[in-house]
Amino acid sequence: MSTSYNSDFQQPVRRTRCAPSHPLEVFTDAGKAVDRLIEIFEDNTAFLRAQFQDLLEGKEITERVRAVYPQVRIVTDSHIRLDSRLSYGFVSGPGTHASTITRPDLFQNYLRTQLSLLMSNHDVPIQVGDSDMPIPLHFAFYDGTHVEGGAAAAELDRPLADIFDLPDLTVMDDSIANGTYEPADGVMPLASFTAPRVDYSLHRLQHYTATAAEHFQNYVLFTNYQFYIDEFCRMSQDLLADPDSGYEAFVSPGNLVTMAGDSEPCSGAEPAKLPQMPAYHLKRANGSGITMVNIGVGPSNAKTITDHIAVLRPHVWLMLGHCAGLRNSQTLGDYVLAHGYVRDDNVLNQDLPVWVPIPPLAEVQVALEDAVAETTGYDGYELKRVMRTGTVVSLDNRNWELWDQPELVKRFSQSRAIALDMESATIAANGFRFRVPYGTLLCISDKPLHGELKLPGMATDFYKRQVAQHLKIGIKAMEKMRDMTAERLHSRKLRSFAETAFQ
Repeated sequence: MSTSYNSDFQQPVRRTRCAPSHPLEVFTDAGKAVDRLIEIFEDNTAFLRAQFQDLLEGKEITERVRAVYPQVRIVTDSHIRLDSRLSYGFVSGPGTHASTITRPDLFQNYLRTQLSLLMSNHDVPIQVGDSDMPIPLHFAFYDGTHVEGGAAAAELDRPLADIFDLPDLTVMDDSIANGTYEPADGVMPLASFTAPRVDYSLHRLQHYTATAAEHFQNYVLFTNYQFYIDEFCRMSQDLLADPDSGYEAFVSPGNLVTMAGDSEPCSGAEPAKLPQMPAYHLKRANGSGITMVNIGVGPSNAKTITDHIAVLRPHVWLMLGHCAGLRNSQTLGDYVLAHGYVRDDNVLNQDLPVWVPIPPLAEVQVALEDAVAETTGYDGYELKRVMRTGTVVSLDNRNWELWDQPELVKRFSQSRAIALDMESATIAANGFRFRVPYGTLLCISDKPLHGELKLPGMATDFYKRQVAQHLKIGIKAMEKMRDMTAERLHSRKLRSFAETAFQ
C-alpha cells in the first residue's frame, strides 16, 4: 500500500506519484531556454496521459498522480534597464519575477522574443525548470483532443479528483491583468496570465470557434454579421491566389486548411454545425496574417471571445460592424471611427471600473483613417463626406429604441456620441484591460432617432454595396499595422505603474 498515517490524528496521508523532476537551470540563450520549456512540458504532460491510460486499462493506482507546469524565472538586484523606450520586456524593479508556462511549443516565437528582451534589458540570465503549480489532467490533452476511452473514464468506480489534479478556478482569475494581484510569496509575475488560465482559454477557443489556437493570427478582426465573414472568405481566396501577398493558407471551422494554390482543404473535417462564434484565418508566416471572428450580437459575446483570444497576445484587434447613426448629418453607409466610448454594456464593470478612460491609440487611428482614405478615394477635408470620428455608445439592450426618447437624446448629446452599437466599447475596454491594441470602424446601417429604418430590400442593397468596401478597409488597416514594429504598435499608454515584463 502507498498510504501512511499521521500519528497525531490517525488520518491517512496518501503519497503522490510525481513526474520526474526538472530542477531550475540557468540560460543565457532564449532559444535554448524555450527548447527546455518545451521539453519539460512535453515530459510532464506525457506522464499524465500515460498514467490516465493505465487507469483506463484497469491498472491499480493507489497514489495521487501529479505533474507540474514549467516556469521561467529572473532575479535582478538593480532598477537599471538598458532601453527605456520599450513598453514591455523589462521588470518593474529588483527582486524575483516568475511565471508558469503552458504550451511553449505554441508560444515559442513569442517566448523567444520576450525572454531575449528580458535578458538584454537587465543583463542577467533566466532560469527554467519545474514550478510548484500542478497541471490539471484535462489540460494534458491539447486543443480539445479526443480522449480515447473517455467514456470509460465516466464508469470508473473512483472520481478522477481522487487521483489527478483537476482545474482549479482559484488560479485562473484575471487579477494580474486587472492590476489587483498580491503575491503571497513576494515573487512577482512575468506574464499577465497563469498557465492554467491560458490552458482554460485555449480549450475555450476550440469550443467557441471550432478552430485550434495554433491557427489564430496576430491581427484579429471582429464582426457581428455573417455576411462580413462570407466576404472575408471570398477576399481570402483572392489574396491566396496572389503570389505576392505572402498569405499561405486559409483555415475555416473544423480546422479545414486550404493551402495557397489548392482548391480543396488538405486537412480538417467539416463540423456538423457552426460553433457559437466561428473563426476564419488567413495565415501568413510567423502568425502575421489575419483572423476574423463572427462574435454575433451583444457585449457578453464580445467579452467572452476577447477574454480568451487575449492569452494568444495578438498585436491588435479591430471591430468592424454596423451601428446606428445618431446625427442627422450622417447618411447610411457612412463610417464611424471611434475615438471614445460610452460604456453602457455593463459586462466589464467588475473587472474595469467605468470611470477608467479608454484612450484612442494613435497608431491604430491613423492606420484606419489612412485605409479609409485610400479605399474611398477621399482625403483631407473631403474625407469628412464619408467618415466621422467621435464617441460610440455600446449598450446591453438591443431594443434601446423603445426607451424614453427625450432622455436618450439628452444622454447622447451630453456624451457627444455619434453612433451606437452593442460590442465596440467591450472590445476596446478588454483590449485596454489586457494590453492588446484596439480600434473600431463602424458603418452606419440605420438611423432610428431620425426615422430611417432599413426595409428588407434596402438592407439587401446596402449590404451588397458596403460590406466589401468596409472589409477591404479593415484588411488594408491591418496590413498597415503589420508594417509597423511591435514596439511601436504596443503603446506605453496601455501599461500601468508596475507591469508584467511580457507583452
